[in-house]
Amino acid sequence: MTESLIEFKAVVDMFGITPRTLRYYEYLELLSPTREGRKRLYDKRDIARLKLILRGRRFGLKLEEIRQWLEMYDPQTGNVTQTQAWIEFADKQIAELTERRDEINESIAEIKRLKIVAQDYIKTL
Repeated sequence: MTESLIEFKAVVDMFGITPRTLRYYEYLELLSPTREGRKRLYDKRDIARLKLILRGRRFGLKLEEIRQWLEMYDPQTGNVTQTQAWIEFADKQIAELTERRDEINESIAEIKRLKIVAQDYIKTL
């Protein structure tokens, strides 16, 4: 039974990314599709890696961090090192996002206070 391979354009469409983005991930050696002439064909491993790359980007990981994390993949050890690295990143990112959320909440509260002051000012005119 042959493994199903997905063509470049289908991967771009599947993930809603630009061709340039997909080529860039290949350039950084995050993905390594099979080539048949000019065609790029992606296997299950490439698709799984792309899902992790995009998830990592959404969570705020830099591409170099993602590359290093993907290189830690070792199913023979149960991926302990990779999982520990993820936990460390998660802790760091949660702290950073919590801090940003607190700053946003403070800004919202201040804007609301200033809005009330402006509304009261207009009422006195």
